[in-house]
Amino acid sequence: MSVPAETQQRILVVEDDPHLAAGVVENLRAEGYTVDQVGNGRAALETLAAGPYGLVLLDVMLPELDGFTVCRTLRGRGDNTPVLFLTARGDPADRVRGLEAGGDDYLPKPFHLKELLLRVRAILRRWDWYQSAAAETAVLRFGDNEVDFRAFRARAWNGISQELTEKEAMILKVLAEHPGEIVSREDLLERVWGYDVFPSTRTVDNFILRLRRRFERDPANPRHFLTVWGVGYRFLIEAES
Repeated sequence: MSVPAETQQRILVVEDDPHLAAGVVENLRAEGYTVDQVGNGRAALETLAAGPYGLVLLDVMLPELDGFTVCRTLRGRGDNTPVLFLTARGDPADRVRGLEAGGDDYLPKPFHLKELLLRVRAILRRWDWYQSAAAETAVLRFGDNEVDFRAFRARAWNGISQELTEKEAMILKVLAEHPGEIVSREDLLERVWGYDVFPSTRTVDNFILRLRRRFERDPANPRHFLTVWGVGYRFLIEAES
């Protein structure tokens, strides 16, 4: 399902520092975005349940529910709204934790507002790419698997229904655009997250493992998601014997 342009321009800022929140909201509105703001995690989930947004700017250290919990809850209920974490915790392990919880990017405080605006545009641009690509080729069939990119749903070879996360769907989409070709980890990072988001390529490997567990008959001996050691991955529509 495509996201209307007006929804893409709606941003929810979840930040409990009133001064920082006011500055972020003012600058986003000056860029033409429609912006709402709440100050705790529980209110964020209630607001997101009430209406669609194109992006969430989500502080990690929040009252009631922290940002990681908010993001995991969103993903658990099938909400794939992009999330940009804002936090004073800049440790690489925390960055990976946030992004593996379903986030799209991670901006440590203090940050320059210009950088924030660049990150916002980059996330929305990547989301727009995915929506356009999904509209062109909505369903992917490989082996006995079937993936609906618009609905983030799949039916695996064993008949079990699967709910894909946004990042799983995006990675699979990039690989499916280049069947049989080698796609480097760096290319996947750049297309799906933005190259500078991660301190290493380990998270890409973790997402490939998740796709194998969903769609390979024997994940330890994959026939569709093949590793090219030292480079990246190769995706095959027809399983390799």
